[in-house]
Amino acid sequence: MSSRDMPDGHPDVAALAGLLADRSRAAFCLALLDGHAWTVTELARYAGVAVSTATEHLNLLVAGGLLTEERRGRHRYLRLAGADTAELIENLAARAPRRPTPVRSLTDANRRRALAHARVCYDHLAGSLAVAIADGMTASGLLTWEHGPRLTERGIAWLVEADIATDTPPPGRQPHIRTCLDWTEQRLHLAGALGAALYGHMVAAGWLAEAGPSRIITLTPAGRTGLRDHLGLPDAALVPVG
Repeated sequence: MSSRDMPDGHPDVAALAGLLADRSRAAFCLALLDGHAWTVTELARYAGVAVSTATEHLNLLVAGGLLTEERRGRHRYLRLAGADTAELIENLAARAPRRPTPVRSLTDANRRRALAHARVCYDHLAGSLAVAIADGMTASGLLTWEHGPRLTERGIAWLVEADIATDTPPPGRQPHIRTCLDWTEQRLHLAGALGAALYGHMVAAGWLAEAGPSRIITLTPAGRTGLRDHLGLPDAALVPVG
């Protein structure tokens, strides 16, 4: 198809790809997968660039619609534009080639294991634990993958009984389920409203603990017991490995 055959207003995929073609801009987007708002100075320090350089890159990301900004006094805060943007970044990360980086210390090795096991992806859980939860819901008959991911009647009732959802959908209607391709596991984990509801419930119940400014999420002893009892997750899925 030639350019003259393209419909008016066709998507400029090259422009979007260009926004992420710079490693500093890509690093900013990956950092913001934690769902928090960062200052320009924090993002510059994270990517190892000057504040002036970070500002130029961030202006491009805001103009391109990947980030939004908020002013609080003299400070400028940046965050991802939304959950759909976070899923886009996570899916791209899953398909991106891996650049080998040396492990410089035991602390670094432990951090990598923990990040691969459980991390926040904007508003839902990612990592091998998130994949194991999707597997556990499937094995328990709460979730089916026929014609795409779908809650079973038993799954809908389970969400209501566990106070993860407050009501059932109308007859014949299914809650919309979105998924992310996990970049460390190369398998799908639950995203969208269901993923966010599950994550929020587990944090509120004390099953998951957020580790400060890091994306790393810690599974608590109560969480290990709960996931083992409610979803039948094996012990190997409940601890970081590698």
